[in-house]
Amino acid sequence: MSITTTYDADTVAINTVRALCMDAIQRANSGHPGTPMGVAPVAYTLWQRFLRFDPSDPIWPNRDRFVLSEGHASALLWSLLHLAGVRAVDPDYEILNRPAVTLEDLKSFRQLDSRCPGHPEYRWTSGVETTTGPLGQGVATSVGIAIAGRWLAKRYNRDMKIFDFDVYALAGDGCMMEGVASEAASLAGHLRLSNLCWIYDSNRVTIEGHTDIAFTEDVAARFIAYGWNIATVADANDTASIERALHAFKAEGERPTLVVVHSHIGYGSPVEDTPKAHGEPFGAEGVRATKRFFGLPEDAGFYVPDSVRDTFAAGIGARGRAARQEWEATFERYRKEYPELAGEVERIQRRDLPDGWEQTLPAFAPDAKGIATRDSSGQVLNAVAQVVPWLMGGSADLAPSTKTRLAFDGAGDFQAGQEQGRNLHFGVREHASAAIANGMAVTKLRPYWSGFLIFSDYARGAIRLSAVMEIPVLHIFTHDSIGVGEDGPTHQPVEQLISLRAIPGLLVFRPADANEVVETWRIITALRHEPAVLILSRQALPTLDRTIFASASGVARGGYVLAEADGGQPGVILLATGSEVHLALAAREELQAGGIAARVVSLPCWELFDRQPQAYREQVLPPSVKARVAIEQASTLGWDRYVGDGGAIIGMHTFGASAPLKQLAAKFGFTPDQVVQVARDRVAAARQG
Repeated sequence: MSITTTYDADTVAINTVRALCMDAIQRANSGHPGTPMGVAPVAYTLWQRFLRFDPSDPIWPNRDRFVLSEGHASALLWSLLHLAGVRAVDPDYEILNRPAVTLEDLKSFRQLDSRCPGHPEYRWTSGVETTTGPLGQGVATSVGIAIAGRWLAKRYNRDMKIFDFDVYALAGDGCMMEGVASEAASLAGHLRLSNLCWIYDSNRVTIEGHTDIAFTEDVAARFIAYGWNIATVADANDTASIERALHAFKAEGERPTLVVVHSHIGYGSPVEDTPKAHGEPFGAEGVRATKRFFGLPEDAGFYVPDSVRDTFAAGIGARGRAARQEWEATFERYRKEYPELAGEVERIQRRDLPDGWEQTLPAFAPDAKGIATRDSSGQVLNAVAQVVPWLMGGSADLAPSTKTRLAFDGAGDFQAGQEQGRNLHFGVREHASAAIANGMAVTKLRPYWSGFLIFSDYARGAIRLSAVMEIPVLHIFTHDSIGVGEDGPTHQPVEQLISLRAIPGLLVFRPADANEVVETWRIITALRHEPAVLILSRQALPTLDRTIFASASGVARGGYVLAEADGGQPGVILLATGSEVHLALAAREELQAGGIAARVVSLPCWELFDRQPQAYREQVLPPSVKARVAIEQASTLGWDRYVGDGGAIIGMHTFGASAPLKQLAAKFGFTPDQVVQVARDRVAAARQG
């Protein structure tokens, strides 16, 4: 089918993008058509005129990044990926001989196993730089990508530019309302990330109505206060004005840029500028009327003129291919002149580690006084970071407490003009800290961030996304229990531990001593597709004598028999994590002195333990031993899977209290005497049963 039109090639291409979005959403009978209709000219102009991205190699390291923060408009991204001919990439980073998004994929928008899901999903569809959907997450993550770009450029650029990519994020009114976006924007302004451009699609409509019911601030003024450069486009259909604004970004060398674009949601449709355009299909007649407005064939679904693919191929295709080929030629020269640095770049892209990195892991001698696991973790972190130069991060203003500062010579602070530094100061911005770490991880660096466990609540959205995306972010939390004592219930985590364990694909570790910390770092440093959480103590914990107790290498299996019962056949099993392992060991001595053979199981990572073969799990927790006691200074939720019907759980049922630790331990039952009494009761019940 052909259509006669007087429109130029760009207009035909823009309207084709709009039509594909409408058709995909209408066929799915689900989606958000309004935003793509209004902002299509902006996205098209960016891709065709500015974005340095090669559709035939969508993962080359120095590509510009495009983040669709208003992820509900995913049909826009799927249409662009299809028309640009972006190739698919497999999980091993091999480019496949098939498109990332076919026309059939578009026709199955929002359906099971479609490459066009309801929101952009990282690692599922090539060309998606980060998972978006929860508003504000995309723009916050883009700050991490921009930070990574700055650090990569500072470390690896010599007389040849290996890294100089820009980061673009397309955001909506909802993104501008979310607190995580404000946190991230504030830090981006402070760091003067001039390689970062947010495009604010201001269509003044949300689900409940027009934004003036809740959102009347001057967004541009806010960003000026953050230290951003501001450009304004009065009409989203004015592609010349869009180009001028993006040229202004390219010319800005000192500040990140916010381009405020005024658009009309549902442009050209019967519901233009109304809330109805936001979150529901236009309906068959509405789609026909809108296509008629744009001069497209009304009854031709998923119509793509051949000229449109040619237009994309001549624009982003040709320009991206030339940029990528030039970069590859440069990198070949770079590899010959700087082979060690080139090797690092290649390892980063594969998520590999330097050879022999594990040899730097320390070992801790037995010590009854011991060391807090936050302190031993800090020592291990510094040891690993010295041999893995792309391991970097910081804290939400708590590094002196979380012990996450890289303190060796040359580590330095990452600041504007000092982008070689590896210590990031996130400020009191927990949510942005985690989102920024996600951005660094999708750029293939190995990031960590840290805070108190109680404040993991503030970062939960971004922590969850690290698991959804399967990226190896390290979330480090200290002050792990009521052991924070006098700080009281507001700072004593109770439900946080189990809530983190509830996130699929997230490895949660609560090590019991310094050598369990070492083994935890051995595991998490080597992760390629999983995030991990470290839960660490403020108070000192004894360093166990591993000639008496089992090797800490058992951490690799998630749980292991730390101390066997006398005679090898336990009458009761004591299970614990972290500081409570030592409580279990003390109780074991008393139980055995009283004639009850007690086994102590350290269970630092439930997720890894649950992955073990059933035979191993039953070896650690024999089904025949019904008398079991779990001990953890946290919510008891979840422990029933390990203690069973005949077991008991010593845990928290309140929010704690403000008092010294010893008083709290006595009040809430975390004493050897209490553990012994509960264990005896369970043994008696098991014998009667």
